[in-house]
Amino acid sequence: MKRLVILLAAAMMLPATILKAQTPVNEYNANDGNIVWVGRAVPAADGTVSGDWTGLYARIRFAGDGLAVKVSDTKKNYYNLWLDKETWNEPDKIVTVTGKDTTIVLLSKEEITAICGKKNAKPASVHQITLQKRTEGEQGLTTFQKVLVNGSLQPADAVRPRVIEFVGDSYTCGYGSENSVKTDPFKPETENCNKSYCNIVARYFDAECFVVAHSGFGIARNYNDNVKGWYMPERYSQAFDMDRESRWDAAACPVKPNITVIYLCTNDFSTDRQPSKSMFKKNYITLIGKIKAAYGENHPVLCVAGKNDFLMASYIQEVVADCGFGNVSFAVLAPNVHNAESDLGASFHPNYVGHTKKAYNLIPYVATMTGWDITPEKPVR
Repeated sequence: MKRLVILLAAAMMLPATILKAQTPVNEYNANDGNIVWVGRAVPAADGTVSGDWTGLYARIRFAGDGLAVKVSDTKKNYYNLWLDKETWNEPDKIVTVTGKDTTIVLLSKEEITAICGKKNAKPASVHQITLQKRTEGEQGLTTFQKVLVNGSLQPADAVRPRVIEFVGDSYTCGYGSENSVKTDPFKPETENCNKSYCNIVARYFDAECFVVAHSGFGIARNYNDNVKGWYMPERYSQAFDMDRESRWDAAACPVKPNITVIYLCTNDFSTDRQPSKSMFKKNYITLIGKIKAAYGENHPVLCVAGKNDFLMASYIQEVVADCGFGNVSFAVLAPNVHNAESDLGASFHPNYVGHTKKAYNLIPYVATMTGWDITPEKPVR
C-alpha cells in the first residue's frame, strides 16, 4: 500500500519531474484543432475528448522533447503508441490508462532519444505520435483532458482522403489476436485491434480505419443469447459503445468513410443456433439503412459472411438481394480462409496471421466497390 501511495504521488508530479524544463511545459485541451482524432471521439465544451470504441486513435504532432496526457478512465484500457512510424510497425510503447485525473507521460526525453537517436531528440525536434485504443468498450471509457508538451503542439497529419468504416464483433476488435495458442483464455492485454483484418485492409489502401465493433454481438442474436434486445443495429447509433442512451452524430464528425464493411453474424449463428430469418433480415436491413442515412444513398456497403456457416451466408445474400438499397455487395469467407491451428490466438479467435489471410480475401472486394487500385507488389501488413 505504501508503494502504491508513492507511485500515485509521483504521478501527480510528472509534468514537473519527467517533463523537464529545458523548454516550457505547455498545456493544451484534448480537442485542440492541431490534434486529429479518427473514430467515435466525442468532444465536450470543457475541451475534453471521450471515447470507448476499440481502435479509436489520435495523431499528435509536437516540437519538443517530452509529451504527456492528463486522462481519466472508468476502468483500465491499453493503447498502442508509435513515434514517427506507420502503424504496421510494432508499437514503440503500450500505454496503460486507468484512474481519475491521471497524468501519464507518453514520451520522456530519454524515451525519444532511445527511439529516434540523439540527432532527432533535441528540444526543437518535431515528432508525431499515433495513440490507438487497442481494447474495446467494456474495458472502460477514456476521457482525455489535457495534452502536455515540453515544447509546443503542431498541426498533425490531416485525415487521409480514404477512410474505411468497419462494423463488427470480436474479430474486428482483434480479440485475443496477440496469443499464439488457441486454447489460451482471453485477457485484455492480448486484445489488439491493430492486428485485426480491419486495420490490415485499411493500411493496404493507405486509408484511415474507423471502427464500430463489440465482442459477442450480432445482428439479431448475441453470443449464446446474451443481452437480448440489444444488438449491433442498435449499438451502431451510439456515440459510446457501453452507453445505450448516447447518440452518435455522423453529420458532425469531420471523418467521413468512403465505404462501410459489415463483418458480423458469427455470434448470430453461435452455439449451434440461429435467429429467425425474418428477424435477421429486418435487423440487418435496419443497420444498412442507418449507414445509408449517415453517409448517403450511394455510399458503398460490403456485407461479409464469416467462414463458419453457409446458412449464415445464405441469410446475408438474401439481405443484399432484398434490402432495396443500391451499392450493397456480398462477400463470403470460405472455411479454409485460415487454418484452425497456427492461425488462431486466444479463445479460438484469429491471430495476426489469421487476420492477414482474411484481409487478403477482402481487399479485392473493397477495391472493386471503391475503384481504388490494387498494387500487386505492395505488401499486406
